[in-house]
Amino acid sequence: MEKAWAHLVETFSPQSIEFTGTLLIQFLTFWIPSIFYICLDSFFPAYSERHKIQPAPKQPSWKEIKHCFWVVAQNQLLTSGLHLLQLTLVTKSGLPPSSYRVEPTLPSAGELLRDIALCLLLREVFFYYSHRLFHIPYFYVRIHKKHHKFTAPIALAAQFAHPIEQIFANALPISVPPQIVGSHVLTFWAFLAFELFNTATVHSGYDFFRNKAKMHDLHHEKFNLNYGSIGLLDWVHGTDKLEKRRD
Repeated sequence: MEKAWAHLVETFSPQSIEFTGTLLIQFLTFWIPSIFYICLDSFFPAYSERHKIQPAPKQPSWKEIKHCFWVVAQNQLLTSGLHLLQLTLVTKSGLPPSSYRVEPTLPSAGELLRDIALCLLLREVFFYYSHRLFHIPYFYVRIHKKHHKFTAPIALAAQFAHPIEQIFANALPISVPPQIVGSHVLTFWAFLAFELFNTATVHSGYDFFRNKAKMHDLHHEKFNLNYGSIGLLDWVHGTDKLEKRRD
């Protein structure tokens, strides 16, 4: 495996490796799982019904799902286009050619685990506070309300968002932490794969993985709790419990 990776690094530019690999990870760990979760209802209706968190009357129509697909595809084009622009500008400026370490050697297991743990903590900070910011009424009405169109979310709805939210709450909180840590590009891809699969799962509307999806499903249903990714800052700020409505 290390020889194959070293050959890849010697054959292609760091920019090509970073961009192409990132696109592939997005396809494998977000698009495929999201489409699988959406199709569960059609191909395995009995199984789907047992695990659906919210009742059938609240589920989105196929028209809404198709609309979601095109919005998410546009957001994907937006972030991929910005990624390509970033790599182009970095190359022309004479800075290091990649945002991450593209080296012929593989990261050690210890480095991989350490960097992913640090990235998870940084991602929690960036996502929690940006998410809370988008729930301030001024920003909610203008930006975040679009994401909450799905009160009973589906997996693709993880990236059904206003372009500003797609950049600042979805993309940057995942891409920036490995850059801060100075991670190997393979570590970044592992972290990206986990985060994309996780966000597809927590938006899936199914009670998989020890109620992980129920936490975020409740956020979409009630709006004022469970803002974070791993729940740490929700616990710190007390937003892991439903806020009582004021009279």
